[in-house]
Amino acid sequence: MFASYKKFIEHGDLVIAYMSRDSMVPLMMDQNETYNNKFGSFKHKDIIGKEYGSKVVSHTGKGFMYILHPTPELWTLVLPHRTAILYQADISYITTLLDIKPGSKVIESGTGSGSFSHSLIRTVAPTGHVYTFEYHQERTTVAAQEFKDHGISDLVTIECRDVCKTGFGLKDLAHAVFLDLPAPWEAVPFAKETFKQNRVGKICCFSPCIEQVQRTCMALSENGFGEIKMYEVLMKNHDVRTTVALTVADAIASTKATMSKKRKSLEECQRIEEAAKAGEVQVQEIPTIREVSTMVVSKPVAEVRGHTSYLTFATFIPVHENL
Repeated sequence: MFASYKKFIEHGDLVIAYMSRDSMVPLMMDQNETYNNKFGSFKHKDIIGKEYGSKVVSHTGKGFMYILHPTPELWTLVLPHRTAILYQADISYITTLLDIKPGSKVIESGTGSGSFSHSLIRTVAPTGHVYTFEYHQERTTVAAQEFKDHGISDLVTIECRDVCKTGFGLKDLAHAVFLDLPAPWEAVPFAKETFKQNRVGKICCFSPCIEQVQRTCMALSENGFGEIKMYEVLMKNHDVRTTVALTVADAIASTKATMSKKRKSLEECQRIEEAAKAGEVQVQEIPTIREVSTMVVSKPVAEVRGHTSYLTFATFIPVHENL
């Protein structure tokens, strides 16, 4: 389901129940089950057969939710956290710089909660393959079951293995390698063996501390990798609001009008004082309302926060002399 799309919901499908932007849950459709939340009860049998994206009303009629097709992006937001995970800001950047595309063979270590794994699988489908490694046996078992339940097990091979000590067990295979490990520099020599030896490949190491980046860069350099670069991806929020749309001529006219109003205001005050002294009644003019056009603008926040990790990229250089 994560590698392709379908129109109608069937028994056994995973769906994303969307109540609000901050309230979404994954549901596995079972015609004998019922989902309960603050809006009431939602029977699965009433959802099965509907189109993805449909609005479903609770049995009380006091609330509703939307049933969305699962995607790697949505799964990242609702998955059970077994470890810290990668989010789309980093995922999209890594996928682009590693040049991953349909047909690519990608190695990932470690699997963790499977957030990045799902995006990788969707990207390499339908002819590529993901080889993912996790040193923790329980996390390996749970991730393998998720891949099966999500209908993508034929596109991924998962193995419980400490690649820093025993390597990947793969050679001359990968187009790209991604390492999310406490000590990625220990796995770099083994990662070098996994690349297709007759073509350029890309590697990325995901590390939260700059000291890890330094040791990783040294290991990459010592093992013959080139174009070593480090990036940090940060999210910048923008405040969106509506404002008056002014051209240059409007701005000049507005400035002149403001200065004129100040001058008239001063003259008006003087007339009021004189009229008050003479006991006369002052008649005020009703200002003319001018129609103005508006436009939507955005303003970035002054400070950017949200460090997750540093991304260290490098290029594998083919070793064959005839290439």
